[in-house]
Amino acid sequence: MRRWSWFDAVNIVLLLGVAAATLYPFVYMAAVSLSKDIYVMKNEVFLWPKGFNFNMYEVVFRDKQIWSAYGNTILYVTLGTAVSLVVTSMGAYALSRKDMVFQRGFTLMIVFTMFFSGGMIPTFLIVRELGLVDTIWAMVLPGAVNTWNLIIMRTFFSGMPKELEESGRMDGLTDIGVFVRIVLPLSKAVFATIGLFYAVALWNNFYLPLLYLRQPDLFPLQVLLRNLILAGAVNSGEVTSIGGDNLIVEDSLKFATIMVSTVPILLIYPFIQKYFVKGVMIGAVKG
Repeated sequence: MRRWSWFDAVNIVLLLGVAAATLYPFVYMAAVSLSKDIYVMKNEVFLWPKGFNFNMYEVVFRDKQIWSAYGNTILYVTLGTAVSLVVTSMGAYALSRKDMVFQRGFTLMIVFTMFFSGGMIPTFLIVRELGLVDTIWAMVLPGAVNTWNLIIMRTFFSGMPKELEESGRMDGLTDIGVFVRIVLPLSKAVFATIGLFYAVALWNNFYLPLLYLRQPDLFPLQVLLRNLILAGAVNSGEVTSIGGDNLIVEDSLKFATIMVSTVPILLIYPFIQKYFVKGVMIGAVKG
């Protein structure tokens, strides 16, 4: 039986500290959002709710604007992740082919974008000239490909046995046929990993909508949450603004909204956990 060392003990202490620091904000926000207003105003809530109730969540779920933003966020995440996976996987597979013309040159140009970019203003001008401002596609197309994700997926495809592709061609498959019928079924791990990266980025994104969206009906949940945190106001049937003497109650409302916007994306991780580590490690180790 292996004996514990000081190294193991220090690692356990450090990891427990990291876990506690990570979980504390969620536990505290959940406790405040579920507590009765009088205890919150007295600052008596720490890690467990006092006067347990769902009043703030009722306010959040009665707000039509929040439901609209929720629907927009789900639409952007679903559509954006699908588009990103299609474009990224096709580009990564092409770059993984050593026999592709100018393969090395294209790879260098793509890697170049990791260190240098055109900047916010040129990007905005391009999006505007394409007529994407104030449309759903403004949330999907400008960030459709992440260079790092493309490289991870390319490395994954490069590690696949070439015999599989050769056997497919012997059966009469084209390059697209090999990609769809052979490569994709064997790439669940990397697709789950990269898909999670794209989904989380889109779910948390408020930068693109601030740049490209003007109509409130198109705002995602994160923009609404940002406005709520900055302005402390929710437009609902019974509560239009919370402030003044109820400043702490306003924080309860903010925490409830943050929990509502954060928990769904966290619940996705357990379903793809078995693919996550495998996909990242394969894309990171093989060269």
